[in-house]
Amino acid sequence: MDNIVTPTEADLARLVPAFYARVRQDALIGPVFESAIDDWEDHLGRLVAFWSSVMLTTGRYKGNPVAAHLKHLATITPVMFDRWLALWAAVTAEMLSAPKAAALQDKAARIAESLKYALYFRLPPRPGSAPLSR
Repeated sequence: MDNIVTPTEADLARLVPAFYARVRQDALIGPVFESAIDDWEDHLGRLVAFWSSVMLTTGRYKGNPVAAHLKHLATITPVMFDRWLALWAAVTAEMLSAPKAAALQDKAARIAESLKYALYFRLPPRPGSAPLSR
């Protein structure tokens, strides 16, 4: 990607807090985030680092998104991913150029699909193998 379609660190530093402010107000997914996040300042910093790593290959993020979401599996539903993506599309389109917004929207859709597979799709154990624990 060239710089025209790649968000900058400054873009991400503005976008992520604005997006999560919208998420926190959302009737469907806001309560899940509010109950899961104790320190929003820290969480937003980690999310900026995540998007920096994903979009700019900075390597700043050192977490495990699947493990983080698995802790809240009882309260997360697949439809919530669709709502998250709709809000992400709206906020990225409002705040960034169309090419930058599209790049972030595409990446988010792929990440959401991967997370849904990791959280909800489990192959049955092979005959004779021990079941995997979470």
